[in-house]
Amino acid sequence: TFTVEEAVETIGFGRFHIMLFLIMGSTGVAEAMEIMLIAVVSPLIRCEWQLQDWQVALVTTMVFFGYMVFSIVLGLLADRYGRWKILLLSFLWAAYFSLLTSFAPSYIWFVFLRAMVGGGVSGHAQGRGENKQIVAMCSCFNPFLSLGKVFWLAGSLLIIGLASVVNPTIGWRWLIRIASIPGILLILVFKFIPESARYNISTGNVAAALATLQRIAKMNGAAMPEGVLREPAKERRGRFKDLIHPKYFRTTLQIWIIW
Repeated sequence: TFTVEEAVETIGFGRFHIMLFLIMGSTGVAEAMEIMLIAVVSPLIRCEWQLQDWQVALVTTMVFFGYMVFSIVLGLLADRYGRWKILLLSFLWAAYFSLLTSFAPSYIWFVFLRAMVGGGVSGHAQGRGENKQIVAMCSCFNPFLSLGKVFWLAGSLLIIGLASVVNPTIGWRWLIRIASIPGILLILVFKFIPESARYNISTGNVAAALATLQRIAKMNGAAMPEGVLREPAKERRGRFKDLIHPKYFRTTLQIWIIW
């Protein structure tokens, strides 16, 4: 018999990991563009709607408020229904509300729609490096996950570069529409992303986990371990109160303070 961990080690690094790294890393580009967008749009909406300083600041606040609230909700849903489904939902959600933002008729609508965008982004970005759905999927396979930071930097530079050209010519509404394109394109490549084998095992879906591992092995030109995949399903898969358990409470506080 063998476990998922042993299978991953046996299969090793190959084409599958490179493909997954590029696809999932590109989500960092889409995420960075949506988050950094407010910085390059705020001066324009301030003038258009005659906003005060606190009103401009509220836009950014509400984006991260939506991010915070929905990251909890989508995290729970991902544990229940799977990483892949929630990741796809979050991209559809973020792209939809991002496009709607470009048609916002007033400041109130703009704030509300950007908060919804923040909520969608949180599904594929639950705190890069800690509890993201992306990490939950990629960490099963990719040993170079930390290199994904490069994609965030690329997205930040891209939105600033676009703003310098688009804002003075065709306006901020078109900048928002253009910024939503990477997220829409990523939806089209979702068929290449498998559900996490570890997630399937945790829910007792051994057949699906085995199919994913066999797909990875085939793409990498590697052999599967000999034997049968055997790994017990987890009867209890983590709860919020675990974070404040005496055993982990100090670490939890340190991580919260750092972030």
